[in-house]
Amino acid sequence: MTTPLPLPIEVRGSAKQPLGMSPAQFLRDYWQKHPLLIRQAFPGFEPPIQPDDLAGLALEETALSRLIIHDEARDRWKIKSGPLTEKDFASTPDRNWTLLVQDVDKWDADVAALLEQFSFLPSWRLDDIMISYAEPGGGVGAHVDQYDVFLLQGIGQRHWAISTDPAAPKDFRPDVELKQLAHFEPTHEWLLEPGDMLYLPPDVPHDGVAFGGPCMTISVGMRAPSRAELTGDLADYLAERLPDELRYADPDLAPVKAVGEIDRAALARLRLALPFAAGLDDAPLTDWFGRFITRYRNAQMPVPPEKELTEAALRKQLDAGASLLRHPWARMAWARGKRGATLFVNGHAYPASVESALQLCSERELTPGKNLSAAEAGLLLALVNDGHLVVRKGRRK
Repeated sequence: MTTPLPLPIEVRGSAKQPLGMSPAQFLRDYWQKHPLLIRQAFPGFEPPIQPDDLAGLALEETALSRLIIHDEARDRWKIKSGPLTEKDFASTPDRNWTLLVQDVDKWDADVAALLEQFSFLPSWRLDDIMISYAEPGGGVGAHVDQYDVFLLQGIGQRHWAISTDPAAPKDFRPDVELKQLAHFEPTHEWLLEPGDMLYLPPDVPHDGVAFGGPCMTISVGMRAPSRAELTGDLADYLAERLPDELRYADPDLAPVKAVGEIDRAALARLRLALPFAAGLDDAPLTDWFGRFITRYRNAQMPVPPEKELTEAALRKQLDAGASLLRHPWARMAWARGKRGATLFVNGHAYPASVESALQLCSERELTPGKNLSAAEAGLLLALVNDGHLVVRKGRRK
């Protein structure tokens, strides 16, 4: 059995095949899978916009622009968001700065015409064309994008470095607003000329730096909404259209076996009531519902004590016969987990044992007494300091 040859990471394009292959082959082998450098994707490329016009666009009130200056000696980054002013450009250094302008295709018809070269993709997947102009050394640092992007070199040269190491760390620098990678070790490096194009699928670490002289790069980015964004918008859409009389219902309800428990029968009813939640595992569905169902519809919430108790102080009071009263606004439920249980109180979740969760949901006044385990004491302390339980002092007998 022969081993298939690895896919080339660099190909040559032509006027007839800007991708260096057919769109079908590109989508099959590279799209959302592997990066690809296409030399001369657009032979003899002439940029549709000049740097001065791009800078003029950055002065517009409604244009989305950023000016990024890198102090190389101290490795500090300064970011100025638009609208920019002529004074901003006049004060730029001779090198190590870049101008980013988004949605240039919405402002310039010649720039928008470039999108015709990407008509093999669904038009609704195309987001915008961002153009960057940079002086030598200018860039935004090593980073990752969460969407597909085509990086077309328009003017000058840009040095690109990428990493195809699947184990490469993706943590960010804590001191830079740009979400730069804290660690970046490239596996491939190239110098792009006008007409060259680099395709990057999502989550590929990369770093582009202007080389030699002025540089302009045209970035064609895809729209890739997060699952959180999709879910939130779908939930809002459905909520606006569902009639109020459609409610959670339990005509099959049987007498409870454990007070306050969100059991499997309740989860099954939720899946019937919420079709888009049918694919959720039990754990996230339970966590969401436990938090949701224990939140009151009005703003009344238990107020934490002015001064937090320590575990030692709580144990001392309990040893002296104090009891714990559930706050009138403390609404509780619990659910079993793989290990122990989760207690839900007013939209918050607390790890607990099944026994503790059941007791807290069953009794409005507890007298724990002595010999509490560390886990039990920790749970009660958290509930007291969050205001859900109130200490009522007792008398030693």
